[in-house]
Amino acid sequence: MDTENQDPTIRILCRRLQIIKNESGLQWLIGSPFFPRSTIISTFRCLHNTSSNPLSPDYSKESDDIRTLLPKGFEVIGALIVEKDCNFEKIAREAINAACNLRRSLSSDANSGNLELIGAVVDLNNAKDARFFMSKDGKLDSLRSIVYEDNPEKFVWERGCLLHCALQVKLPLYYEPNKPNDVHDIYMHAAEAVASKFREPQVTCLIEGLNETSGAVVLRGSELNTDSSSSSSELKDSDTKALLCSHFSSRSKDITSFSSIEESADKIQVSFLLNKSMKSVKPSAPIAEYYPATEETQLLVISHKLEVLCYAAKDLSLAYSISKLVIPALLDQLYSMRKVIMPDLLKGHPELQPYHFLPQGILHPITVFYELSYGETELKQVETRRSLHWRLGLPFDRPILRISNAIDLVGKKNSSSLVQKGSSFLKNVHLTIPSSGVSGGVASLVQGSYEYYHYLHEGLDDSGWGCAYRSLQTIISWFKLQNYTSIVVPSHREIQQALVEIGDKDPSFIGSREWIGAIELSFVLDKLIGVSCKIINVRSGAELPEKCRELALHFENQGTPVMIGGGVLAYTLLGVDYNDATGGCAFLILDPHYTGGDDIKKIVNGGWCGWKKAVDSKGKHFFLHDKFYNLLLPQRPNMV
Repeated sequence: MDTENQDPTIRILCRRLQIIKNESGLQWLIGSPFFPRSTIISTFRCLHNTSSNPLSPDYSKESDDIRTLLPKGFEVIGALIVEKDCNFEKIAREAINAACNLRRSLSSDANSGNLELIGAVVDLNNAKDARFFMSKDGKLDSLRSIVYEDNPEKFVWERGCLLHCALQVKLPLYYEPNKPNDVHDIYMHAAEAVASKFREPQVTCLIEGLNETSGAVVLRGSELNTDSSSSSSELKDSDTKALLCSHFSSRSKDITSFSSIEESADKIQVSFLLNKSMKSVKPSAPIAEYYPATEETQLLVISHKLEVLCYAAKDLSLAYSISKLVIPALLDQLYSMRKVIMPDLLKGHPELQPYHFLPQGILHPITVFYELSYGETELKQVETRRSLHWRLGLPFDRPILRISNAIDLVGKKNSSSLVQKGSSFLKNVHLTIPSSGVSGGVASLVQGSYEYYHYLHEGLDDSGWGCAYRSLQTIISWFKLQNYTSIVVPSHREIQQALVEIGDKDPSFIGSREWIGAIELSFVLDKLIGVSCKIINVRSGAELPEKCRELALHFENQGTPVMIGGGVLAYTLLGVDYNDATGGCAFLILDPHYTGGDDIKKIVNGGWCGWKKAVDSKGKHFFLHDKFYNLLLPQRPNMV
């Protein structure tokens, strides 16, 4: 491990360090004890302040939030302050002092705030220039050397792995109805009793790899060290010959092309059992004791579903990882849940469930509690997600932290695969195509996943009339896979039914083979999933290259697939490659007129998904000059 390596270089892994723009504010800098001290993995915005001053954190509320959000194995290593006309050294000391206070709020260790911490400062007058300082022996050192990691995912996941543990806890609380206030103390004692179980020798820990079959490892309570008073160095020195986390690492995995935690990270499953059948020191017979209640008693059962993720260096022993990461994480989560439900214990306490997410641009998982008694679209849940987007610097026009976005460690989802589990449709077929050939062009592409719908799918012969229907199905699949909607992608008949219901078509339209165009597609998107659309009209296919700049902006800002309709043909547009200086451009076309089987090589080699220039090398025009075209640009709903 690199914890003792004093690296004078600031290494920045996150692709966006500054998330506060055009105003004063404070961000927490996140690192890991398993990396050099000056390595910044991510940054969280300070959400809670004690006053109207954005540089005065409420450490109690901040520590409660970050204790839940941040997995064990990651920690606050400093703070960044954005301020105007600032004295860099003075503000850097304030940032380091804030980080020191937060670390003390997060940990019971009195020395937790005395480590080397980073103070970063950004002056609003020159927002692109961040200055870094590090506290060392009470002195402040300026760090001039800054390195931005080219492949941060590789840096994180070659060095470490994830430990996952889920534990169902049920607490039966017996209390007297005429003394309802006693239930809070009873609940506290019950929770403390659960925490004490982890220190018992009967505790047995079953450890299994989730990537490859490496067998299972069993650790007993006597092999763990849950004594918080012992230093981590003592424990690490005591078990240097023990089995390491790397025992469960995949030997064949290439982290260079990191796709997702589910597919690319090494993962270890940890399960806790309480072995009551261990051989007793003294022979004894079973004893049953009966304690009659002296007063009328009521029973309240509190259920907690704990589920934690921890990050551990691969050269860390399994015993240390369980003792100092997994068990403290479970206890922290139990404490956090207890704090939330305590005020409403007898009034229908919140039903909390932890979920783990890895938003794009953030290198480590985050954990969020959602109250399942609320629907995802109810105001309280929306406001919870909105505040998380604000803290993490996430956009406010797309669902990133909904339950359907949660990390799936057991492989129920397969988001990066070309074929979706449980579906007969190819996904993301453009990922395998060669470049467009536009010299100096900048490619702007669809963001996220979609399914490829084309002629003859699902046994329906729609050759010659169904291309716009297929393009619409591809577009709706995009909204479904991005979690904007949960509806099933509609059939041709259901699309026709929707147009009849809104009064656009007569009832005889249902079951017909009539074409539809961009206008009808916009009506259906609005009715079925509440999506509005922008429509661009061009008088001739020759004018389409003039719209490349506008289309590039669409893919950069909205990222949705586009339907192009001209004459009797419809295509799905997945991106443009555009050279702003020369006007050179190409269109990434997904062609719904394909009638073959779902063979990715056949589709790409046959040009059914590929880059099309308005005029190819042989002088052939892809878009017809004697036809007008409508382009349907679906807009992302403004939602989280």
